[in-house]
Amino acid sequence: MSNQEIEDAVIIGAGPCGLSAAAELQDRGFNPLIVEKENVVFSISCYPTNMQFFSTPALLEIAGIPFVTPHDKPSRLEALNYYRTVAERRNLRIRRYEKVTAAERRTDGLFAVRSVRRTGEARETIAKAVIVATGYFDHPNRIGIPGEDLPHVSHFFREAHPYAGTRVIIIGGSNSAVDAALELERVGAKVTVVYRGESVSANIKPWVRPLFDGMVNKGRIDLRLQSRITAIRPDEATVQSVNGTETVGCDFVLALTGFRPDRGFLRAMGIHAPDGDIPPQHDPETMETNVPGLYLAGVVSTGRDANEIFIESGRFHGRKIAEHLAARFPRSAD
Repeated sequence: MSNQEIEDAVIIGAGPCGLSAAAELQDRGFNPLIVEKENVVFSISCYPTNMQFFSTPALLEIAGIPFVTPHDKPSRLEALNYYRTVAERRNLRIRRYEKVTAAERRTDGLFAVRSVRRTGEARETIAKAVIVATGYFDHPNRIGIPGEDLPHVSHFFREAHPYAGTRVIIIGGSNSAVDAALELERVGAKVTVVYRGESVSANIKPWVRPLFDGMVNKGRIDLRLQSRITAIRPDEATVQSVNGTETVGCDFVLALTGFRPDRGFLRAMGIHAPDGDIPPQHDPETMETNVPGLYLAGVVSTGRDANEIFIESGRFHGRKIAEHLAARFPRSAD
């Protein structure tokens, strides 16, 4: 066997749940390594610029470090600063801008974690355990209609300014769709929201719902319920509803239909992870998968509904994992 250093644990992903898992492992005497293909809490950096969290600061806290803010609901910018501060204060080992391409359990029970740096350099890291905390923000739920890949169609919304004075169709009826519609209306966009349900989601933030309903009632936002887009063209889209089929003009389409974890990545590691509503196979008490020593943390452990797990619940997965690993690999007392 080579003299290559063996890591206690490699954590794939430096989101809040990955950072929390690293801190929990630290507290039990381990020295985990995080490998992140972008930078710390990349998914939060992709949220809309003016986004406000649904959760209170206390429910977003990790690593025993208080989330201090004068606001009842933290902003995206405050969350970025908080999680970056946690990584710095905990002195977490993070290899940034390095993408994990595979994690294979060897015959000796150790894992070979293969990754590629932004420079193109390939690496292999050997670890006793691997924790997958990759989130889901890179994989939007596609609609599967003609025109979905046109350049004016996006599954992401960052800020309203680029859409000022234009015609925008929003597909979806969740918090992201409602927030985007309100921001777009404020900058003078002509907004049409198309949603298949009989009403927008019941989980819309309670302080936002009256504002949205008010804009709809005043005719400032056009809400098409029990409707769906069946085709998108460069300057229009086909909307099918209970009343028939209609063509609606548009300059942009925002398909805010949610996201899903990458099941193919999990299956390549040997995890039983069928597509659909069934979560990847794992023990909810320890978060260990059917592959011994391979764990899941955060939203990657859920089924199709990514809203089952958020930071406020996923942050505790690391504690379960750390306790299980501490029992398996006891640390000697100093």
